Amino acid sequence: MTTRRIILAAPALAFAGRAFAQPAAQPTWAPDRPIRLIVPYAAGGPTDVVARLLAERLSAELPQRVLVENRAGGGAMIGTEAVAHAPKDGSALLFTTVVHAVHRALQGARLPFDPAVDFAPVALVGVVPMVLLVGPRAPWADMPALLAALRAANPPLAYGSSGTGGSSHLGVELLKSMTGVQAEHIPYRGTAPALQDLLGGRISLLMDSVATGAAPVRAGTLRGLATTGAARSPALPEVPTLAETVPGFVATTWNAILAPAGTPPATVAGLSAAIGRALSDPALAERLAGLGVDVPPPEGRTPEATASFISAETAKWTRVIETAGIKAE
Repeated sequence: MTTRRIILAAPALAFAGRAFAQPAAQPTWAPDRPIRLIVPYAAGGPTDVVARLLAERLSAELPQRVLVENRAGGGAMIGTEAVAHAPKDGSALLFTTVVHAVHRALQGARLPFDPAVDFAPVALVGVVPMVLLVGPRAPWADMPALLAALRAANPPLAYGSSGTGGSSHLGVELLKSMTGVQAEHIPYRGTAPALQDLLGGRISLLMDSVATGAAPVRAGTLRGLATTGAARSPALPEVPTLAETVPGFVATTWNAILAPAGTPPATVAGLSAAIGRALSDPALAERLAGLGVDVPPPEGRTPEATASFISAETAKWTRVIETAGIKAE
């Protein structure tokens, strides 16, 4: 969800410049033109970086180039709508995030597409946990201490997010619903200003993707009390999971590739298989791991598994949104 520029572009471009094996002959299912991988966020952010790494490797698996196209704006709706109405031949794909699972709950009837009907899941690329950050001088050494402070605070402590309905917002709301603590939400236009206010002590906590949040923790400028995946993140292995304090807690963002609904099943299957081969490349896997991206096993990234994953995420975050009474800005 975060779209701010991060210091990842240079390594990504260096990786992209590697020479890969030449693709095989044109398969019958493949489109007869370059594939546009549409990212509904601005260039330079963590989602864009992952998309570009994958696109370059995919270009070696397919007879045509895979070109990243940034269509930012409207809370990721502009790029998403473009794919919903694109040709149904695999030539335009959506590289989306957890935002796809919350569009309907946040936008309601205003949504110009149906996330569950207008798209055909192709592959789950990776899952990215968040890290719960506090300032370097915060008095809480661990999650139990922070939860105790949140319960006792009057008025409630403030937490920041990258914007209403984003993963950094919903993650804290899930924590509130599972523990009964209270905290005041302060939405920002992106993570960068929220991080500045966290450093300045104007907010007490912030959840951020480990893709961007791990660096200040390792540098000691911020403290990470917990990560939000089901297991500890290789990007911050010394930081416990929040589930070690609150059993069952998982709040992640993720990257998935979707095609327009009506794309032939053979094309969806062929694209999914090519993505699977790309994700199995050791060099790409190493780069993604360095960005905090947990690539699922082969059985977890098929079209069927991706559809089930997105359906479960949609149900989960819809409950959180409805319980908290969250409305789109």
